[in-house]
Amino acid sequence: MLIESRRRAYLSAMQVVHWLPRAELPFAAPSRPELLLPLAPLDEPEFEARPAAAAPLPVAPQARSIERPKIEITRPGSIAKPVVKPVEAEEAAPVVRPAPIPPPRFALQLLRAGSCLLLVELATGQPFQSRDPSYLLLKDMLRAAGLPDAPQIIGEPVRWPLLVRGNMDQGPEAARDFVQGFIQARLEETPCTCLWLIGLPALRYAGQAQADAYYQELKVEGLGDAWALPGLELLMDEPQRKADVWQAMRRLMARWKSDE
Repeated sequence: MLIESRRRAYLSAMQVVHWLPRAELPFAAPSRPELLLPLAPLDEPEFEARPAAAAPLPVAPQARSIERPKIEITRPGSIAKPVVKPVEAEEAAPVVRPAPIPPPRFALQLLRAGSCLLLVELATGQPFQSRDPSYLLLKDMLRAAGLPDAPQIIGEPVRWPLLVRGNMDQGPEAARDFVQGFIQARLEETPCTCLWLIGLPALRYAGQAQADAYYQELKVEGLGDAWALPGLELLMDEPQRKADVWQAMRRLMARWKSDE
């Protein structure tokens, strides 16, 4: 006894499309009503007597023209030129534009202590307060250098970028030109014997140098003699750097003490 799914599989294998059982099959699906209707009688086609067509006359055989294939022989000295396909616009390599350089972010404060100017990095971006640890460290450094320990603050802090929005160039070169121009204007008012550059932003955008120039004396065009120092926050985090600052200070101390 076959179930319906297996019965249909056998019929499909025998390519039987329509079939009717002679008796009711167990587990079989109900028959479709349209298959049980009697078939309509077929109409026999009517044939009309037509006169017999004349037999076609024999056609004389024609001679077939045989074409010989053409064989091209390359002459010596002749070189086939390659076909150069013009480059389409789609195949042209896309132009890669350099990514825009984001503007640097820093805050610098200019101070005067005796005959020296100090360009100091503001790590927090806020002006010095009298009880700030970084400001107290700066006062200790000035006392050790033989300079007044109450430096005069000159102007507002220089913060970069200048504008939050806009099309003005605020890249590294623009920041360097602005910082150097700001210091040159102060030097025209009152010259100084040595410019202290304290912190990497001050060294980078005023002295055009990097961290490998710490503790060294620099010659900066338009600004004169400068001294490169680590930032105050870095000196507090790494106290061993203070010994290097003291050794370099002893070599340069005569520069500003001679003008007192």
